[in-house]
Amino acid sequence: MLFLAFAYFLVGQAALTRNSAQTAADAAALAAAQDARERLRDGWIKVILDPGQWNSFLQGEANTGDSPCQQAEEFAARNEATLTGDKCVRLTTGEHGFKVTVSTTGREPDDATASAEAVVEPRCSFDPPKPPESPPPSPDGGEGEPDGEDPAVDLLCGDEQWVIDLENPSLPSAADLFRVRLSN
Repeated sequence: MLFLAFAYFLVGQAALTRNSAQTAADAAALAAAQDARERLRDGWIKVILDPGQWNSFLQGEANTGDSPCQQAEEFAARNEATLTGDKCVRLTTGEHGFKVTVSTTGREPDDATASAEAVVEPRCSFDPPKPPESPPPSPDGGEGEPDGEDPAVDLLCGDEQWVIDLENPSLPSAADLFRVRLSN
């Protein structure tokens, strides 16, 4: 009976360690993807006056630097794990996001390894503004005055439409622009 109780204890301990590793991997992958989402929005804001540059940011294709993987490492540590193996890598399978591999720490010989993937999914689409039309000629034969309308761009995020007035933009949040989720 004592041996059976000890065996159940060991199995339970192993399951707990595996679950802890998976939780750490999930948290680290989500942290990387959420940091990338914030950086994509910040990059978009920097080019807000040039809608021709929006697409790479709004589709999640712009480079977000090393910060997302640094966030993954921090969240792994908060969950008593370290990045291991491939550590933190960008997905190259068509989805934009990160794959993170972690190993639990301080539980030797029962350390466990787990991986998780989190993706950043664009929620928005837009039609670039049309180039301004040349003004009609003035009555005296010279060039006419521009019509004075500020350029605006319609941005559709999910079911919500945003009109981005390039002269005085009111901008959606990162959560409005992108959805972050675990993919495996």
